[in-house]
Amino acid sequence: MASAAVAGRLRRRRDPLLVTAAVLAVAALAFAAVAGWSWLSAPRALPAAQVRDHALRSGEQAVLNFNTLDYRHVGQGLSLWEQSSTGALRREIVAGRATFEQQIRQARTVTTARILDAALTRLNTRAGTASIIVALQITVTPATGSAVVKQSRLVGRLTRTPAGWKLSELGQAPVGAAGAAKKPAG
Repeated sequence: MASAAVAGRLRRRRDPLLVTAAVLAVAALAFAAVAGWSWLSAPRALPAAQVRDHALRSGEQAVLNFNTLDYRHVGQGLSLWEQSSTGALRREIVAGRATFEQQIRQARTVTTARILDAALTRLNTRAGTASIIVALQITVTPATGSAVVKQSRLVGRLTRTPAGWKLSELGQAPVGAAGAAKKPAG
């Protein structure tokens, strides 16, 4: 009977190190469960990087569309220009479409472009505007004769529309003293 009393006391007495380890394990498991649930249930916002990348890809494609044109399919090419543009640029294309078609058919050229490099120089997600600069390699192939390859830098403005990012301006990038330091006046 005495040995049974001693055995009972020993069972009630726990190793403090074992108890501490068990408590810490339960706490760690509870923390992991709460942290995991919190992370999984957090709302996901569209990161700015995704908006930037989408605007850049759309701008690159629009610039390619404006620099690729085949005189044999000029109507399709000009329709693509219209689809890739918005605002004043689109109005200019629509208003001058007949003249563009006539000039392109008379020139009898096929123009293709390849993006060498491109970047957004400005992005305003709230206003839905962006600025883009694109370096292109343009190949102009006449109906007779050999192709001419040239490189060009273009700058453009993109505007977000319900149908996506579209070009609202496009022109040649300034060359020369654009990056040069200005001398103080006086």
